[in-house]
Amino acid sequence: MKGVRDSNRTLRSGFLRSSEAFPNRPALEVGGEVWSYRRLHDRAASIAATLMRRAAADGPPLTAVFAYRSPTAFAGVLGTLFLGHGYVPLNRNFPASRTRTMLERAGCRALIVDSQSAQQLDHVLDGIERPLLLLLPEVVDVRAIAERWPQHTVLGSGDLEPPEVWEPSGVSPDAIAYLLFTSGSTGVPKGVMVAHRNVVAFVDVMVDRYGIAEEDRFSQMFEMTFDLSVFDMFVAWERGACVCCPSQKTLINPGKFIQEARLTVWFSVPSVGVLMKRLGLLRPNRYPQLKWSLFCGEPLPLEIAQAWSDAASQSVLENLYGPTELTVACAVYRWDRETSASQCEFGVVPIGQPLSEMSTLVVDDALMEVAEGGAGELLMTGPQLTLGYWQDANKTAAAFVVPMGLNKVYYRTGDRVRRPVGDQPLIYLGRLDHQIKIHGHRVELGEVEAALREAGIDAAVALGWPMTSSGAEGIVAFLGDRSADVEAIRERLKRRLPGYMVPSEFHVLNALPLNSNGKVDRKSLLKMLEVSV
Repeated sequence: MKGVRDSNRTLRSGFLRSSEAFPNRPALEVGGEVWSYRRLHDRAASIAATLMRRAAADGPPLTAVFAYRSPTAFAGVLGTLFLGHGYVPLNRNFPASRTRTMLERAGCRALIVDSQSAQQLDHVLDGIERPLLLLLPEVVDVRAIAERWPQHTVLGSGDLEPPEVWEPSGVSPDAIAYLLFTSGSTGVPKGVMVAHRNVVAFVDVMVDRYGIAEEDRFSQMFEMTFDLSVFDMFVAWERGACVCCPSQKTLINPGKFIQEARLTVWFSVPSVGVLMKRLGLLRPNRYPQLKWSLFCGEPLPLEIAQAWSDAASQSVLENLYGPTELTVACAVYRWDRETSASQCEFGVVPIGQPLSEMSTLVVDDALMEVAEGGAGELLMTGPQLTLGYWQDANKTAAAFVVPMGLNKVYYRTGDRVRRPVGDQPLIYLGRLDHQIKIHGHRVELGEVEAALREAGIDAAVALGWPMTSSGAEGIVAFLGDRSADVEAIRERLKRRLPGYMVPSEFHVLNALPLNSNGKVDRKSLLKMLEVSV
């Protein structure tokens, strides 16, 4: 294995160091196989060497990875970084048209594909005119694909270069480490450009905070199109730890996965905790081997934090917060069994304090700082502030701003928080667009959802509906529990909330729909309402 002396560290640096220090330790468990650091390094180096020799040199330094919970998914990401490119993750569970749009917009000249995702190539490649290099490291016979797509160069496992052929090239810390497409308000995905220096700063803070060692075993619950997957891979690989990637089938029973994979570090969206609580998988002391229980991606309900901290009683539970534009997570709150409940508002755990070297600003509509204890939009800056949106200067200028009187660029998160008083934590109040007006009354939908949770519904969403030019005519509640007693819940809410905040309609579902990132899919719920009109 060849070492790389990066004069400036990049996202590949930690894995390369660990592959030299711990060549025989497990780096990855996926698909029933254990991949040592040496084996994963060599596969990634083969991919990088093949791309270096065969891929077109023109175009942006970006390579797409179209793979799902497979060795190629991880080796493809590393191989792209070894090449000196940024990786663009694609998801076979997305509609083909969306994947095609992401591939087109990124301008990639090469696409790394695993055997399962190869079955969707006909739909994804349809309409793409520029020649691509398609590398399928798991596929022996690629003749049928090559005949189907003669304008593209198609390579299989037999075409991989030996790992020794790979020659490391220098990479600037300011270059793109990964380009991640997130939902855009216009329906066109936005590409967030994350630089190596951004993610290295994040990884450094995480490794130090959690004291990661080579014996640790990380969950990998996230799709690679969700930036939280960056934590699982690169925080683990920075210190020679193992990433444990569950299959789609295993994801159905997270409790069994925790135990059988002997995890020490758990990281998921809170919705997984909600599901586990409902299935009776959070009994006290059920997961004694966990050292760290981490949640991010959506508000963490108080009752889930309480139940999880009892189930993983030997672990430290933390709530992380951060949009993709601030590199995975930029604030953190440590749960305390004795005192944290009193710091929660709307039944949601605080988002805490900014990570090292990150700074916050809580502002009003004019981007002027609010007083301590006041509510406003959260702005943040620091070494994790990303490069902006791919080929979209207007969106970048609107979201990355310099507030009056300051000389730093801040990112507008679109989240409402309460500015701390003294050393109190940041309190999450909801999205700016989750605050509505009903007949002139300002309503926080998060407060309605908190009341629903207090009424015994762990999975509940409140939406303003129908919307008019002056606000919403009322509130509709979705309950993810078929056993819910709607009339009893309605009566309880009437005792807790003013009349205009009590939902006029209740829709009871088996479970709330989740998006590809495992978060509650509010857009799907809105579509249900639109269809019913």
